[in-house]
Amino acid sequence: MKTPTRRILSYPQGAQSSQDTEGPWALSRRCNPPGLLVVSRRCVGSGSGTEIVTQAQRPVLRATTTWHTRDSMEPLRLRDRELALDHPLIVGILNVTPDSFSDGGRFLNPAHAVEHALLLSSQGADIIDVGGESTRPGAQPVDPTDELRRVIPVTSAAVEHGLVVSIDTRHALVAREAVAAGAHIINDVSGLRDPRMREVAAEFGVPAVVMHMPVDDPTTMQAHTSYNDVVTDVIRFLQLSATTAITEGVGQIILDPGLGFGKTTAHNVELIRRLDELVALGYPVLIGASRKRMIAELAGIAQPSDRDPGSIAIHLMAVDKGALLVRVHDVAGHKQALDTWSAFHR
Repeated sequence: MKTPTRRILSYPQGAQSSQDTEGPWALSRRCNPPGLLVVSRRCVGSGSGTEIVTQAQRPVLRATTTWHTRDSMEPLRLRDRELALDHPLIVGILNVTPDSFSDGGRFLNPAHAVEHALLLSSQGADIIDVGGESTRPGAQPVDPTDELRRVIPVTSAAVEHGLVVSIDTRHALVAREAVAAGAHIINDVSGLRDPRMREVAAEFGVPAVVMHMPVDDPTTMQAHTSYNDVVTDVIRFLQLSATTAITEGVGQIILDPGLGFGKTTAHNVELIRRLDELVALGYPVLIGASRKRMIAELAGIAQPSDRDPGSIAIHLMAVDKGALLVRVHDVAGHKQALDTWSAFHR
């Protein structure tokens, strides 16, 4: 499985998006000169004489990349350790909230939360993602002081047990206190819009997950689901956010297209189907489809806790297209699935 390190993106003559119908850059690699990837419906000819043919005049995205295997992807630098990105990493979800859509209220007790973190780690989680505010559609905002009261004891204890912890928050104050307590990664669903969040990541030297959400408000995000082209619009936002963060001193960036955050099921499907276009930016990509409503709409599964098979299916599709991290509830199931998947991609 190959992923790109760097790329230069250009949209020729007002192009807006791309389409690749044969898997991650399959046509590009087969039909174009080394170093030049042209994603299109089909191509004819070879070498420098390649002719680009689009269907219904769909715009063409050109990306110049340096290709390599996952073995040479730069590891995540996490203060006291590194995490290699030569295989997909599992991010175990730990919600210490009363109202998260799947497991709200189960881990409000810090001792129970830490016990669950240790269980997730033993099942194969590489990172434990601790969140103290539900960001499901329509969720009410949480005061940062209440969020701190929920996440800091759990973060501190998990770090003392030697676990890698990411803090799932959109509040810079919470991120600062959690990182000071030992958290290794900031996971910001608001996409590092707040300059103070970028400041925290840069000051402490921790990686940051930049997620796409059309507005910084989970309460109203589903009222903002209009896109010219959802993949192109998400890529533009994430590329700008990542560039701004790096310019301001953030050392490492992970990109998350934000499935379900201001998006319809059709949008989510399109983002996964064309995930290789986001991977082409050269950053590690995280996907979080675990137990989300899109699975209910695609497979007719009403109960969130029954959606793990659908979650695994989506995450395997994402990994096959280049995602390097998956954020999940069912760590054991994903570990088995990814180990099996990896056996076919050695």
